[in-house]
Amino acid sequence: MDKITIYQKPACSTCKEVCQILKDANVDFESVDYYTAPVPKTKLRELAQKLGTSLKDLVRTKEQVYRDLRLAEKNLTEEQLLDLIVIYPDLLQRPIVERGEKAVLAKPARKVKEFLASSVSPDASQILQENTRPEN
Repeated sequence: MDKITIYQKPACSTCKEVCQILKDANVDFESVDYYTAPVPKTKLRELAQKLGTSLKDLVRTKEQVYRDLRLAEKNLTEEQLLDLIVIYPDLLQRPIVERGEKAVLAKPARKVKEFLASSVSPDASQILQENTRPEN
């Protein structure tokens, strides 16, 4: 199985929940705190491609920094968006879980279960299914 990487903010409740889901399923994963280890622009482009989304869709529009910079009023290029995400990590959607050639924005956290269910061991898959809780 391909390596699993979660790009996260450790203080984020959804990120914590995704990490716990992975731990409960005995899934080995690497955690990247993109506040202490900024995601390079090339990797951000790659993640957007794996997510099947645009870079604009990776921006958290409800963050204070988004409002402070008045980004809604600007027509930014992809390069400018990448620069801003690297400088202001709060702008990056989270958590992003990557495995091989695919990635998922695990928001809500249960999306990670669907993402992983087909590629983990039968025991882990059963744990993932058993731990599915309805979320609001």
